[in-house]
Amino acid sequence: MTAPHPDTQRRTGPLRTDGRPAPDRPADAVLRVRDLHVAFDGPQGPAPVVRGVDLTLHRGEVLGLVGESGSGKSTVALAALGLLPDTARVSGSVTVADTELVGASDAALSRLRGRRIAMVFQDPLSALTPVHRVGDQIAEAIRVHHDVSRAHARRRAVELLDLVGIPDPAVRAAAHPHEFSGGMRQRALIAMAIANEPEVLLADEPTTALDVTVQAQVLDVLRTAQRTTGAALLLVSHDLGVIAGMADRVAVMYAGRIVESGPATELFATPRMPYTMGLLGAVPRLDEPLADPAAEAPAAPRPRTPLIPIPGAPPEPHDLPAGCAFAPRCPLADDACQTAEPVLRPLDAAGHNGSHAACRHADRIAADGLTASDVYPAPPARAGRTPGSDGTPGRDRGAPVLKVTGLTKTFPVRKGSLFPRRVGSVHAVDGVDLDVRHGETLGLVGESGSGKTTALMEVLGLTAPEGGTVEVLGHDTRTLDRAVRKELRGQVQIVFQDPLSSLDPRLPIGEIITEPLRAQGADRAQAAARVPELLRLVGLSPDHADRAPHAFSGGQRQRIGIARALSVRPRLLVLDEPVSALDVSVQAGVLNLLTDLRAQLGLSYLFVSHDLSVIRHVADRVSVMYLGRTVEHGPVAEVFGAPRHPYTRALLSAVPLPDPVRERARERILLPGDPPSATRRTTGCGFRSRCPLYAALSATHDADRRSRCERQAPALSAPGPGRSAAACHHAERP
Repeated sequence: MTAPHPDTQRRTGPLRTDGRPAPDRPADAVLRVRDLHVAFDGPQGPAPVVRGVDLTLHRGEVLGLVGESGSGKSTVALAALGLLPDTARVSGSVTVADTELVGASDAALSRLRGRRIAMVFQDPLSALTPVHRVGDQIAEAIRVHHDVSRAHARRRAVELLDLVGIPDPAVRAAAHPHEFSGGMRQRALIAMAIANEPEVLLADEPTTALDVTVQAQVLDVLRTAQRTTGAALLLVSHDLGVIAGMADRVAVMYAGRIVESGPATELFATPRMPYTMGLLGAVPRLDEPLADPAAEAPAAPRPRTPLIPIPGAPPEPHDLPAGCAFAPRCPLADDACQTAEPVLRPLDAAGHNGSHAACRHADRIAADGLTASDVYPAPPARAGRTPGSDGTPGRDRGAPVLKVTGLTKTFPVRKGSLFPRRVGSVHAVDGVDLDVRHGETLGLVGESGSGKTTALMEVLGLTAPEGGTVEVLGHDTRTLDRAVRKELRGQVQIVFQDPLSSLDPRLPIGEIITEPLRAQGADRAQAAARVPELLRLVGLSPDHADRAPHAFSGGQRQRIGIARALSVRPRLLVLDEPVSALDVSVQAGVLNLLTDLRAQLGLSYLFVSHDLSVIRHVADRVSVMYLGRTVEHGPVAEVFGAPRHPYTRALLSAVPLPDPVRERARERILLPGDPPSATRRTTGCGFRSRCPLYAALSATHDADRRSRCERQAPALSAPGPGRSAAACHHAERP
């Protein structure tokens, strides 16, 4: 274990919300960024992506850098490390411990990288060399800066892997990157970054592609690494919850500039820039109030407050407005905002010590006590349909649109290239039960590899499942004839995770939207007549029907995908991570749209997401999957308010809240390791290797209960009618 940096032991001063000393002395500054400008050469001339950024990072401090995609966050981090391409024009100053990085030679930068300043990249698989062992790569990072033997460096690499929580570090050090899971690769990258105890750590979206449970593990490792080495940490993230839990100070970027900065607790509690207010208002929160399901009508969708999307889109770097860059999207903008760009000025109001905002209306926001809902009035929710209002009097709101019972699906594991033979099976889905009722949203959650997508594909296939039953609109898929199957394909549609890859780049969106209609037999004229109506329905202009997909933003492309799915008037929409690739402001608009469409058209949703905050906001009921099985199922208010399965409790505890005070006061349940391989059938409970309850039973030598977990697979059971069901022998234990 590496000893803490001696400077961190001598620190004194006011405490932060997590009890650590606050960096308050100018002498502690280890990274200074002054008037940083970065522009990239392009066909229209230099495009400014960073415009006059000033940052100071103190020893032992965590500075969070947030903003939408394209705001310049990652460019600042790469400029600080001297990793920008040759097409970048960089000016200003970046100093690490009084050493200037801007304009430094490659040799000088190489001496600094890894030793004084190091980086944890977003994608660990591309950051690690695939043909070299992980331990050798960490050892190489040590030997580049220290004159030590190869054996000494390898021993140090094992120690570092142990520090970041890699199990069996001596064995795993001899493995290649592809043999690590995503979370383990990110841990290895952190180990490499801290190998030489740098003074500054840069982390660029280090948890973006990770499950929420793995994200919690990685963030915990990052905290440990930062505190152990005493390094300052610049954390770049789009996740405001992650920033709330980690950062001491926060800087918000928009269009290449910092538009607000200050202590995390104050910035989150009382933002003074409309852009920051919009970002916070657009986030679905795990702690938002939920209606009591017992007070609602049976099977009725629960009421929900619309999110607060920021209108419009950020400007292109080569087309910045003359005044405030945010003015075209800001509800408070006036004529003065259109002519002069505001400077980042200190806020002298009580309670805003150290806070800055680049907004002419910052004082008005404070004086009037304006909130995000005051600045951005949320769109009114549309009234829902009543059964029979669409001309189908037989539809009952409580009638099942989809019912899945005991669904199983395995895939063969083959060995041999010339004569491949089956040597095993991947049990991707191993007993899934779920149902979606008319007019409701069922959320499906679980870690990567839990079987969510495979279950969706089995439903969408409309064929006889390998095991169990699938009933769609009352039809058993095991007995469907060709005509009924074709009709059902129009009644069940999917919206994909990545809208760009799901849209044909060669076709205009008008033709893309009508593809399902043509597949159902509609002629070209009938299909074309539906395009304007569908585009208006999803908030797009009918005049854009002749444009190609690349001419639209990510949120607009997702709206096009939704319009295509709605073209055949389906009754069930399967939504596979529909907002995971979108900025939070765009995500809010798409989620509001889906809520409105469900109310307006009487749709039912099967909504798959790794983001439990999104599921809590949109869903009426939720189903939790682990290792191919349903482990908990029930109303959102009950499952999220009083989860009965330990896996659900761990998932919920790992979801960060965009509130520093609440986030740092919460109890974390960190699950050890990764889920077991789906190629091996386990006896008893499949979750027990990671289960805190099972570990507690082992610690107390409760042999009877422990033996039950090992011998008997728990059945999905509920304590009473209408209550949430959990597959756990000890569901009632705290």
